[in-house]
Amino acid sequence: MECVSSTEDKPRTGILNLDVLSCPICVEPFTIPIFQCDNGHLACSSCCPKLRNKCPSCSWPVGHSRCRAMETVLESISIPCQNAGFGCTTKLIYGEESTHEKTCTFSPCSCPVKDCNYTGSCKDVYVHYKNLIHPNPQSTSQRYRVRCGESFSVKMNISDNLVIGTLYKERLLFTVQSFRKSYGVYVIVSCIAPSSPKVGKFSYCITYTIDGHSITYKSPELKKIQRVSFHTPQENYMLIANSSLHGESLEMRICIKKEKRDKTNDIKGPHQCVQKKNLFKKKKVLIRSEERS
Repeated sequence: MECVSSTEDKPRTGILNLDVLSCPICVEPFTIPIFQCDNGHLACSSCCPKLRNKCPSCSWPVGHSRCRAMETVLESISIPCQNAGFGCTTKLIYGEESTHEKTCTFSPCSCPVKDCNYTGSCKDVYVHYKNLIHPNPQSTSQRYRVRCGESFSVKMNISDNLVIGTLYKERLLFTVQSFRKSYGVYVIVSCIAPSSPKVGKFSYCITYTIDGHSITYKSPELKKIQRVSFHTPQENYMLIANSSLHGESLEMRICIKKEKRDKTNDIKGPHQCVQKKNLFKKKKVLIRSEERS
């Protein structure tokens, strides 16, 4: 790893062996806090209890004294997110990269159109699909532009396997896939996005009608995917039995909803408003009792 230090004259660069920044016991990158025994041997916070707080190198107690010097070294190292090329500007402390990158909003997604190799953030993929490259993609006979909370009709051939649409306000792509099996057809709706909480949480409902009979499937979660998979889904799908199919086409109504953020932990949450009202009532009762006395 290349390190840069600044002096009054000019910056100086050097090479740092990353092994010194990893716990010698589990060989994972150090994260704060870091502990040391009285002989200076280091251990990460996860390893100390596993070792029963006994240093494996010298048997002295470890897990009580922090190694502030090594913690300062870690805090001085700033690493760009690996998704910087897709727009992420977050600077990370060494050892925190994997935690951030698992939920990074800029994690790369792939265009769902067959034989397209475009990759970018979910917002970039949305723009790429909607405005630039695929005005009439081969994978769908019509484009679906929908708003969350509004039901819309989808017509697709089972053999097509995939249709693509746009969530207008959220600037996201969604896909509807069908998988034919010997006993029926699986139908699943997904969203092209990383599993970042900032993207939001969505649910969906599918209604399939034939000969006046309707089958409805409600899923509490619209699964986020970064790349379209053509493997049979294991969860969050509707199964339409062969006896309910009519030829090779599917006509369904789908509704995608964006779940509201839970505000119960907010500073001005509704539960606190109730508490304030109750407190105000108690104060009025107390004042009245004092006036009577």
